Amino acid sequence: MKNPAPPSSVKPKAAKPRAAKPQAAETTGAKPKAVKVSQARKLLEADILAAAKRLFAQRGFGGVSLDHIAREVGASKQNLLYYFPSKEELYRRVLHGVLDVWLSYMDALSQRPDDPEQALREYIAGKLRFSREHPDDSRVYANEVVSGAPIFSAEIAARVIPAVQADVAILNRWAERGLCRPLDGRHLMVLLWASTQVYADWASQISLVLGKPALEEADFAAAEALIVDMVLRTVLND
Repeated sequence: MKNPAPPSSVKPKAAKPRAAKPQAAETTGAKPKAVKVSQARKLLEADILAAAKRLFAQRGFGGVSLDHIAREVGASKQNLLYYFPSKEELYRRVLHGVLDVWLSYMDALSQRPDDPEQALREYIAGKLRFSREHPDDSRVYANEVVSGAPIFSAEIAARVIPAVQADVAILNRWAERGLCRPLDGRHLMVLLWASTQVYADWASQISLVLGKPALEEADFAAAEALIVDMVLRTVLND
């Protein structure tokens, strides 16, 4: 009988322990938290800008302090300074936002270069809609301009003047083509602004004239019909 083979002296290698898979909460838990923080910051920044716009519209730049804005938002002044290092920087951000909205309502002439009547109708309607939907924007801008634009004049020159010049060029082309009467387009634009923005900037006075506590949508519609009729009679050829 054969002797059994001796056990092998070579020991089998121990299997390497598998690395434990990280649990889903560990791999994904940080991202939602970061997203939440980012959203919270954006919301607070938006709240600060909205509160600042309201106060600047009511009191002008000189009548508002960072403490006023912080109290309006319900945040500390230090927290506000984290987002906006100075009142002037916050004011500029507000006015840039105002111009973004305002200029978006002023592109009707360029959208209809071959149809003066419809272009003017849409331009006037857009400017009145801006006054109705964004009265604080209009008042902030008016306060800055009435005071001589001491802080925002460079931005107005860079953004508003080119838009006006483009509209005046369109009016001149209409006149050259016989689509409207020859006129000074700069003064026409000033008249259009004055007759539409007054319904935001001087809303309280107009409400008193109309004998009501506040302007209603029907008042803007009546103003639009009258202004359109006057402008078309003046600008378009018979």
